[in-house]
Amino acid sequence: MDAKYAGIMGEIKKQLANGSLLAGSKLPSVRQMSEWFACSKNTVIKAYSELEKEHIIYSVPKSGYYVVNQFQNPENKSHAIDFLSAGPDKSVMPYIEFQHCMNQAIDTYKEELFTYSDQQGLYSLRVQLVKYLQNLQVFTDPERLFVVSGSQQALNLLVSMPFPNGKNHILIEQPTYFGFIESATLHQVKTFGIDVTMEGIDLERLEYIFRNNDIKFFYIVPRFQNPLGHSYTNHEKKKIVELAEKYDVYIVEDDFLGDLDPNAKSDPLFSYNPSGRVIYVKSFSKIFLPGLRIALVVLPKLMINHFLRYKFSADFNSPVLSQGALEIYLKSGMLDGHMKRIKELYQKKMKLLQEACELLLPVGTQFSKPASGFYLSVFLPERVTAKQVVSVLREKEIYVDDASRMFLPEYKKDNLVRLCISQVNESQIQPGVEQLARCIASIDSRKNHLASNSLLRF
Repeated sequence: MDAKYAGIMGEIKKQLANGSLLAGSKLPSVRQMSEWFACSKNTVIKAYSELEKEHIIYSVPKSGYYVVNQFQNPENKSHAIDFLSAGPDKSVMPYIEFQHCMNQAIDTYKEELFTYSDQQGLYSLRVQLVKYLQNLQVFTDPERLFVVSGSQQALNLLVSMPFPNGKNHILIEQPTYFGFIESATLHQVKTFGIDVTMEGIDLERLEYIFRNNDIKFFYIVPRFQNPLGHSYTNHEKKKIVELAEKYDVYIVEDDFLGDLDPNAKSDPLFSYNPSGRVIYVKSFSKIFLPGLRIALVVLPKLMINHFLRYKFSADFNSPVLSQGALEIYLKSGMLDGHMKRIKELYQKKMKLLQEACELLLPVGTQFSKPASGFYLSVFLPERVTAKQVVSVLREKEIYVDDASRMFLPEYKKDNLVRLCISQVNESQIQPGVEQLARCIASIDSRKNHLASNSLLRF
């Protein structure tokens, strides 16, 4: 690295760290910096360009370079190891690119920002989303697609509204996403469960439940399920759709991590019945920017008017500025590069996590082995509970999730710990699993010792 170019970068980082250069402030011009460092303008431009890639500064055309408002000094970061947070990896989020899209959206949609827009979502965005969905083997048209304020809104509306089959109950995988369980509980909807493991579900049991329990819809996460990380085979997905068709059950397919699938031949459930048996829900919160609060749902034509009424009662329409910026981002083709980066990143992190678990976890501990995605679950030895592990590790600033809240009461298990790889640094994965392994072994050993002592009394 050229010494002067590195020197410019180092000086700016130093001034940010000691507070002499504040977040949001404008940097000296290229000409001024070249004079101060006695170097060419190209050297300064290169330094600024590298800082921009690191999301430390950003450029405004015809104005100059500015410090990113959310700059954090890496030296001041906590030593915490975060296997708990489920948002996307902040280091690969396209903040600068999306900022340009946001600015452009303000210019493009300035009139719509001050009026109510289409309740179903900006039509121009829906056109772009239809094109985007084709890469996921979801073929539909803009008239069947709704833009919603995050997938949680779509799921909550679907739980509460009547369905064309006139049925009342819901079926969910066990365990599953806690937010869905919470919606079903709040709306007091009778909810049945079906066990899912890394080997899938019992299809005979599924048929029995469909046949005998007035099931309105089956909520399913077909790829990289939360919390296990399980994915169904195409054969299983096809069979599930056939059973749903046979017993007049709808399927709500939450494909929030479908973009990360390394298997190009893996299809969504929607592709096996695109006419209306499968309702397809897709969030951008895990693969893009959570604060955008944009998701989509593809509905059968029979349900469009009903969903429109329920959506209207919730928030009339989703934020126009977010929709406009996403449309511009999709149209520009920038999403393709972003997807390629995050797909490689999460696959690498998941591989590192599984290698660490294989190497370090004690005897009697098992773990799921997803091909990618965010989540891996650890099944603890008989005498160890997730609550104990979470509590002990928290004292060491290592954060993992107790998955007991992801079960219905009658299915509840207290020995499942969920690890999320999305926000943990690659270098922290092995040390984190090492601490987890020590914690499990320590609790198990202590419980074993207590059990032996109690037996000796007799």
